[in-house]
Amino acid sequence: MSTTVIVGGHGKVALLLAAALSGQGHGVRSTIRDEAQGADIEAAGATPWTLDIEAADAGDFAEAFGEADAVVFSAGAGGKGGADRTRAVDLQGALKAIAGAEQAGVKRFVMVSAIGVDEPLADDTADGWRAYVESKRDADAALRHSGLDWTIVRPGGLTDDPASDRVAIATRLERGQVSRADVAAVIVAVLQDDSTIGAQFELTSGEQTTSEAIASLR
Repeated sequence: MSTTVIVGGHGKVALLLAAALSGQGHGVRSTIRDEAQGADIEAAGATPWTLDIEAADAGDFAEAFGEADAVVFSAGAGGKGGADRTRAVDLQGALKAIAGAEQAGVKRFVMVSAIGVDEPLADDTADGWRAYVESKRDADAALRHSGLDWTIVRPGGLTDDPASDRVAIATRLERGQVSRADVAAVIVAVLQDDSTIGAQFELTSGEQTTSEAIASLR
């Protein structure tokens, strides 16, 4: 079985992903900033690894990734701390994770991004939202230009609804919502299907099963 490192391991999608992967017998190592979050990580079947995304350097990420088969970057500032912290986590954190994966020799890298981040921003866009969109956009571009075996998943608005196994996947989609549980299921499918390497797609609720939607990328 494989081992996956989830960066931003205490996020809602990340916890669902850890539970799904560990439930299939895979090893999961989830990074957290606060050691107090370790119990939640363990409850999801993963091993906690303390890593402060803002303070860490690429070498620290490489240490966290050591001997893993894949990395999933699912971290985000979540609007806390303003534009500067958003850039520090969503962009600089992603760049250090990419560099860390390259240092550690971990080729497979899945980025959890966001729908519509390549679309132009209006001049009057709020600073916080601009920082979020630009950070996701630039992190995705850096990953595409890396030497890693990447996949970029761009979900729509996230909900806490149960998994439906009914999704839509395409290069461009109308803005919509998708449950975090379905996002986690799609990431599991991506990690298990090498045909998704080099794919960037948006993800919302839809009419296809996860397996049908993934197959449509081939």
